[in-house]
Amino acid sequence: MAKKYFTYLLMAAMVIVLAACTDDSEVDVGDGEGSTEEASSGGDLVASYATDVSSLDPAGQNDLPSDQRRNVIYEGLLYLNDDLEPEPRLATDFEQTDDTTWVFNLREGVEFHDGTEFTAEAVKANIERIVDPAVASSRANIFEMIEEVNVIDDYTVEIVTEYPFAPLPKYLAHDAGGMVSKAIIDEDYQNAIDEAELNITLDEFYAEREAGGKEYEETADAVGRATGTVVEQKPVGTGYMKFQSRSPGENVVVERFDNYWDEPAKLDTITFKVVTEDASRIAELESGQSHFIQGFDNGQWERIEEHPEMETHPVYNLSNEYVGMNTQKGPLEDKRVRQAIGHMVDKETIMEGIYYGVGRTMKGALQEELLGYNEDLEDLEYDPERAKELLEEAGYGDGFEMNIMTNDTPERVDLAIYLQEELKEVGIKLNIEQLEWGAYLEAVSNGEHDLFILGWPNPVGDPDQGIWPLFHSSMQGAPGNRSFFDNAKVDELLEQGRRELDEEKRKEIYQEIDKILVEEQPAVFIRQSQSANAARTEVEGLYISHFNKPDFRNVTINEQ
Repeated sequence: MAKKYFTYLLMAAMVIVLAACTDDSEVDVGDGEGSTEEASSGGDLVASYATDVSSLDPAGQNDLPSDQRRNVIYEGLLYLNDDLEPEPRLATDFEQTDDTTWVFNLREGVEFHDGTEFTAEAVKANIERIVDPAVASSRANIFEMIEEVNVIDDYTVEIVTEYPFAPLPKYLAHDAGGMVSKAIIDEDYQNAIDEAELNITLDEFYAEREAGGKEYEETADAVGRATGTVVEQKPVGTGYMKFQSRSPGENVVVERFDNYWDEPAKLDTITFKVVTEDASRIAELESGQSHFIQGFDNGQWERIEEHPEMETHPVYNLSNEYVGMNTQKGPLEDKRVRQAIGHMVDKETIMEGIYYGVGRTMKGALQEELLGYNEDLEDLEYDPERAKELLEEAGYGDGFEMNIMTNDTPERVDLAIYLQEELKEVGIKLNIEQLEWGAYLEAVSNGEHDLFILGWPNPVGDPDQGIWPLFHSSMQGAPGNRSFFDNAKVDELLEQGRRELDEEKRKEIYQEIDKILVEEQPAVFIRQSQSANAARTEVEGLYISHFNKPDFRNVTINEQ
């Protein structure tokens, strides 16, 4: 089968013409209240990434490259440990006092990088900012269930949700919950008010926002043209590193925060460098110009592992690669057609021939680390004869023509070519459309595709985030449901899963959802991704989370 696949690639390379495009682009903490001793010098680490940061504001763009840089500057109330359980960070503990009310006790003695104190008022300011229409954050949905944030005292905050929301602690560990200095938030809003030339004070603005209604809609629209400007220029958090400088397209530099509430970092600085080409990043690692690199072609694992001065840092992360189907378009409206396509996908062959065996094949939408994963879930097996039978039953025995969209990621292009050749065997002519990343996302969000290839990260380690955005009917289009899947039973179960507080019952709910998804086949989940990270051997103490976010707080550079 693998030989057959590579023959397909050779044949397809000679006959299809594709449009030009661009690149697609936590560790346990101690109980100390900070160190008064000057941190020892640990050197200057250079970490190279394929893409630049798009935003240094936790309310900014929802992309992993930005989170990987922001992760050292900001901290949230909680973080997720290796078992994906919430652990205290800026909160010392929390309690659910009724179905919709949670109380968080905050760590005392925590200082923002600007010298201001972290208190309950800062928590309130940050959460209300994320959901503020004037900020128009792409991450507002992370906290959309929060109805009130109440300051009980300086170090106690109460969060009330609109409805019972079981995974709230995990959602608070999301990068959108990174705490920005309240002084900077106030300065940012004041700047936006001044830019809009509004004749109101900051206090009046906050009062109007609290009241909401038509009047605030107009104010939010005016202020929203400049919100985020100050936070972007002055990214001030409580993290173990503080912002030093940024050169767009080149680097972001951070330095150790000596007044960090826990043990200060050992490194003096970290330079997050932009090196777009895989080969160039690997060459930098080989030469020692970079100490750490993130992202490289799966065919390079062996080269790095065999080098005496480099080592890989593989982590199975909570993201997946899938082939989605537009369930509201042409033949794909019939689940038998979607099942037929599912039966033509040989996941093992794809894993070996395209992904070099890096990652894990997936049966359904959930990775094995997540609540609700079912190792006994029956997936659709590779079965061309069954595929032909299903197409005949659906009235498409003579075949039909459709398109598959992808961006320019080499493995996705290879997967599209593989599918093109496989589906030809059952009479389906598959035309490949390769688009530039931005145009691609816009096209599949608008439903211009039949099939598409995309990935989906799960930034909160909960099955809700792994399935809701992709398959709840309210999320169709750009929010995530690019399969335009609309299934009343799945909607009902997803809504139950959010509200159910009993973990065993939640598990059963998500297992039932996954079973329905295999039956309905709005998407074929191919594999769980494996992070492609590597470092020089002199780098010690590096930790990389399930979310592919390096933690450098314990890193030292031991020069050979």
